[in-house]
Amino acid sequence: MSSGCPHLPIVLASASPRRRHLLALMGLPFQVIVPEVTEDPLSGELPHELALRLSSAKAETIATAHPEALVIAADTLVVLDGEVLGKPANETQAFEMLAKLCGRQHWVYSGLTLIHPKPYRRCEQVAKTLVTMRRYTEDEMRRYIATGDPMDKAGAYAIQHPVFDPVARIEGCYANVVGLPLCHVYRALALWAMEPPIHPLDCCPQALASGCSWSAEIIGQSGITTPGNVSS
Repeated sequence: MSSGCPHLPIVLASASPRRRHLLALMGLPFQVIVPEVTEDPLSGELPHELALRLSSAKAETIATAHPEALVIAADTLVVLDGEVLGKPANETQAFEMLAKLCGRQHWVYSGLTLIHPKPYRRCEQVAKTLVTMRRYTEDEMRRYIATGDPMDKAGAYAIQHPVFDPVARIEGCYANVVGLPLCHVYRALALWAMEPPIHPLDCCPQALASGCSWSAEIIGQSGITTPGNVSS
């Protein structure tokens, strides 16, 4: 792979400030364009299928209008016992979601799609992380909800919140839970012979804080998956 900045303009198809922050950590120059995509699930659609379909729809929407760019899109879902927990509509829903998750395990799936229209090339992946929540109290939940932080987050929580700190442990990619699996992005960029200026292990908050035992397995996998397949 070539080092330094990529030779293609990059567009991040996302309204998420967390995805913008994570992608910027790798030193990549990019433009942000927010796609308009309906996020309702299809009948019988599995969570990882939904995450991948939505990331694909976001990427396709932007790629149509920007054929010169490499478009990166992602969609992240919090899934408890097969139920997708979206962003809470109000504080009551936020409390209900946090109460359901308290002390339990759930999955976080992120669909990741990269598209370069001309010449056409596409990469699709799904990252998954098993998350175990700590046993926080009702008072902790109410104080956290009062900050407003849960309202724009799937499952009504942020793993990176320094005060509420809701997660006891994870098995898998930390950045995936935040919203953009950096090692998956890194290996996908290899299809375009692009290497970010900063390696994920040199910028991911989890890797910097305590290392990452999952990165070698992720980066070592093929950068192409068929739609519907799950790559951890």
